[in-house]
Amino acid sequence: MDLTRLAKAHIAALTPYEPGKPIDELERELGIPEAVKLASNENPLGPSPRAVAAMRDALNGVHRYPDGKSYHLRSALASRLGVAPEQLVFGSGSDEILELLAKTFLGEGDEVVFPWPSFAMYPIVTQGMGATPVAVPLDAAFEHDLEAMAKAVTPRTRLVMLCTPNNPTGASIGAAALDAFLDALPDDVIAVVDEAYFEYVQRPDRADALAWVARRPGTMVLRTFSKAYGLAGQRIGYGVADAELVGLVERARHPFNVNLLGEVAALAALDDTEHLERSVRCNTEGMAWLRRELGALGMEVAPSDANFVLVKSGEGVFQGLLERGVIVRPMAGFGLPDYIRITVGTESENRRLVDALRELRGDGGA
Repeated sequence: MDLTRLAKAHIAALTPYEPGKPIDELERELGIPEAVKLASNENPLGPSPRAVAAMRDALNGVHRYPDGKSYHLRSALASRLGVAPEQLVFGSGSDEILELLAKTFLGEGDEVVFPWPSFAMYPIVTQGMGATPVAVPLDAAFEHDLEAMAKAVTPRTRLVMLCTPNNPTGASIGAAALDAFLDALPDDVIAVVDEAYFEYVQRPDRADALAWVARRPGTMVLRTFSKAYGLAGQRIGYGVADAELVGLVERARHPFNVNLLGEVAALAALDDTEHLERSVRCNTEGMAWLRRELGALGMEVAPSDANFVLVKSGEGVFQGLLERGVIVRPMAGFGLPDYIRITVGTESENRRLVDALRELRGDGGA
């Protein structure tokens, strides 16, 4: 039976998202114990101890369905952000909310404009609904070419995706640039501002995307507990938008899409500001050290406002690091074959990376 023939053509033509192998499997394959994973932009400090305790306390209740409206998390987050509870939608990671937006607004003949290279799920959710991905190349500095993105908007455009800081390049959009772009965007286009790495942003002219939710009803800001809050394994993301926009997206959401342990973990993590501050500080200090050490090795490092750096490494570096037990992300799939993306780790993980790079260059370890 030719099952491909039976599938929707736009689904069969999709290239699935390719996650990395589990670290234990790589250790087994390569025969290297205690590999260091710097590939997935996870928080190297792990989750908040309060989040772990909250999950442990909730374990005996996993035979019950979770709260389908995430009432307690919704109330706490709404208060923290200064929005109404009905302006929030929760998902299994913020990428599920991208899919909900696609289900709600996209069909064949529609277009979605987004920067490229950027988050791999933008073209996937677009094509998954039979719509047309419109990828606009980043500029020479690996930043959003907002002028080109504005020109790419047509009467068929339904969604525009902005990723700030951008994954995999790390560049963020400044306040004036974001304001000018959103102000000029047609009212009948949904603007999606993906701020998965929001907590790490250090630039002084940090954009206030949430302000646009009130100023422009067709705007949704996406954030997540996967990165700075250290809950990637629990898959908790959320969108903030006008209540009418959230209400439409909620119609496409499955009941109980957020699991019970994730809900209680996110609520506890939200209250642990000390852990969040420690995580951001670890990243800021680690980023500065990595940039200095990588620069000393003669490697080009793109500016980054996230928890990772894009590095021009040349051929063979990804595999060479892998063989030395250091896992980074190759960028060939994003059209950047000479680059790798490196997550900022702990001090010892960062040193392990740099030592491996020195060994690859024949300089010996530190």
